[in-house]
Amino acid sequence: MIFMRWQKRSVVMFLGLALSSVALMSHAADDQQMRQTVERVARLFSSKSSIATVKMQITNEDGQRDISMKIWSLGEKILVRITSPQDEAGTAILKEGSDIWYYLPKSNRTVKIPPSMAMNSWMGSDFTIDDLVKETFLTRDYSISTFFKGNRGGVAVDEYTLTPKPDAAVVWGKIILQIRKADAVPTWQGFYDEDGQLVRELTFSDYKPTSARLIPRRLVMRRADKAGAQTTIEYEDVAFDVPISEETFSLPNLK
Repeated sequence: MIFMRWQKRSVVMFLGLALSSVALMSHAADDQQMRQTVERVARLFSSKSSIATVKMQITNEDGQRDISMKIWSLGEKILVRITSPQDEAGTAILKEGSDIWYYLPKSNRTVKIPPSMAMNSWMGSDFTIDDLVKETFLTRDYSISTFFKGNRGGVAVDEYTLTPKPDAAVVWGKIILQIRKADAVPTWQGFYDEDGQLVRELTFSDYKPTSARLIPRRLVMRRADKAGAQTTIEYEDVAFDVPISEETFSLPNLK
């Protein structure tokens, strides 16, 4: 009788351990899938190299202003140069490693931007310098958890909450990333402060296949404290994995 009870307890323990192992494996698989999905979204606009022609439209209480830019990237190096309007043409930002340089053609000066200034508005828009030239490390700097799975506006989406890791040098208290389930493209991204208040939101649309990937060609940034204001970025042309000279990203080439 004692032996039979011991056998039953052993079977129950074995089943419990087996189910726990399955649960742990399933959880690990879910975590890995989330990381891969977020990483793919974070790298959507980056590759070994890229060249893009971009139009930025800034709408605020002062009216509407259009800026055209060309953006080159090669690994961690990024160059952004304004091509119009004429009075801003030639203004450029160069990022190489952790260093960011700003060229001002009106004064013919090249200045190095400290990290604190990288969060400043770019040309009066709702995008920052950091937004334009940063290398995205969402999976490195943030822990990822599922926030919502279901339909938003009749579209099946997955939403993830990204919370900063203890040693991450980031400014956001959390980020919520919404991804369309059908094709894993981003549809919305919310940036929150440490008190959980929404600071700004980024909406993606106008998806088109480009270089064997589907990317949103239209991005709209809105700030929660600026009702009626927004900045739209439209990718008029973009090519990935194209040959670009290292000299493109040199300080002399900024001028």
